[in-house]
Amino acid sequence: MIKTILVAATGSDRDAATFAAALAVARPFAAHLQMLHVRQDPVALAVAMTTDAGGGALAAGLIEQLEKDAQARERKAHDIFTRFCGGAGLAVIGAPVPASTAAPSAEWHVETGEEPRWMAAYGVAADLIIAPRATGEEALGRATLEAALLDSGRPILVPAATAMPAKFERIAIAWKPSPQAARAVAAALPFLVQAREIIVATVEEAGEGRDEAGRLVRNLAWHGIAATTLRLQPGAEGAAATLLAGIEGRADLLVMGGYGHSRLREWVFGGFTQSVLAGAPLPVLMAH
Repeated sequence: MIKTILVAATGSDRDAATFAAALAVARPFAAHLQMLHVRQDPVALAVAMTTDAGGGALAAGLIEQLEKDAQARERKAHDIFTRFCGGAGLAVIGAPVPASTAAPSAEWHVETGEEPRWMAAYGVAADLIIAPRATGEEALGRATLEAALLDSGRPILVPAATAMPAKFERIAIAWKPSPQAARAVAAALPFLVQAREIIVATVEEAGEGRDEAGRLVRNLAWHGIAATTLRLQPGAEGAAATLLAGIEGRADLLVMGGYGHSRLREWVFGGFTQSVLAGAPLPVLMAH
């Protein structure tokens, strides 16, 4: 059961779409949306900027300007939150209500510092994390996604560019026998039990002869969940492209393990995960 959902409130124009996607996920579970905005620390940011520029004293007025920018971004994020809650009829509360009157609700949080660190810190205590998909050269957005997935221990749902469906009727599972994929399937059970069609898709690897997908299908059957297998042969374009082409038009949600590796204590997405996020036209639910 999903009852608390952490949502990134960045103060960007994409926030309204992210909030709407989160609400669509929350409605079937009467879940509570915890919107988190992280203000950049103007002093720390100014120090980083001057260090990157080769050192030297902080430029006059730089910290003041950065503080103004942070305040403006926080105001914009909160204004978007307020308008969204008002338009959706969401109660803004900080404690649960009796189950008999439960409905989706929302709460506003603000912290100061590094967004990736705070998203991971809040995410540890949430049932699900929703964050917008990083595009182009959005280093902060990508770092936040990485921290939320790899450092929180919780599943993360990344919406697509299109509106989130009211219910995930068709779900594809990108399956390989790994702890990450197993955790993703476990995290997706609240959605899987509501779906009417489930595909367990595998991209065959050289020398692989075991029926790994069939084993998962049989396990899901014990939960009362019917699923079918889809075995794909890898093409020259790579495993991620093969997977996305195979499930195109057949799923409203993709469930997969999130793979990464560490280098100098900095987490980065593995190639398969990054390729799927870059090319998937549907929401992606991941766990690490």
